[in-house]
Amino acid sequence: MARWPAAAAMVRRAHQQQYRRIEPDVGVLSRASTAITMTSSPVVLLRVSAIPVAVVRRHVKPFELPRAVPECCGLAWNAVRAQKVKAGRNVAIYWDGSIRLEAGVELQGPFAEEGEVVRSATPAGSAASTTHFGPYGGLGAAHEAIQEWCAKHKHRLTGPQWEIYGHWQEAWNLDPFQIRTDVFYQVTVP
Repeated sequence: MARWPAAAAMVRRAHQQQYRRIEPDVGVLSRASTAITMTSSPVVLLRVSAIPVAVVRRHVKPFELPRAVPECCGLAWNAVRAQKVKAGRNVAIYWDGSIRLEAGVELQGPFAEEGEVVRSATPAGSAASTTHFGPYGGLGAAHEAIQEWCAKHKHRLTGPQWEIYGHWQEAWNLDPFQIRTDVFYQVTVP
């Protein structure tokens, strides 16, 4: 049980490191800024259904997340496009405290596994969730908000956490604070 908060903290720190890494490349942000401004919706408790996904599996360290997630999503998209399968948003699933990662794309049709791109699904059941608006480096605050909300409401973190990334919009290049990411944690309700 104690591993889940620790894993969540590692993911949060990795997102914060990602922001520091990419900040010089984002022209609309101040390079001197170390704070991440973000907006998020309130944390809510949801009953979620599994979403089929095509993913690449990796076992990564926190500092590897900013490279591994987009790389795996790109590989999944290549396989999905090659099969002309209708697909949705990018997804990253963190299965455990050792950061067993599955990253790829939502499936909206049949998909035949191809090489390292395999079928999987997001978790189903009770989940605490919030929506983060802003650069990916600020996702740590969304993870922290869910952890704090769960502690306050006595919901136990019981399993994976996952992120579903909004489809890239041209406006996000000019205003990265519009970038949408939905964050979920599997929980047990008291």
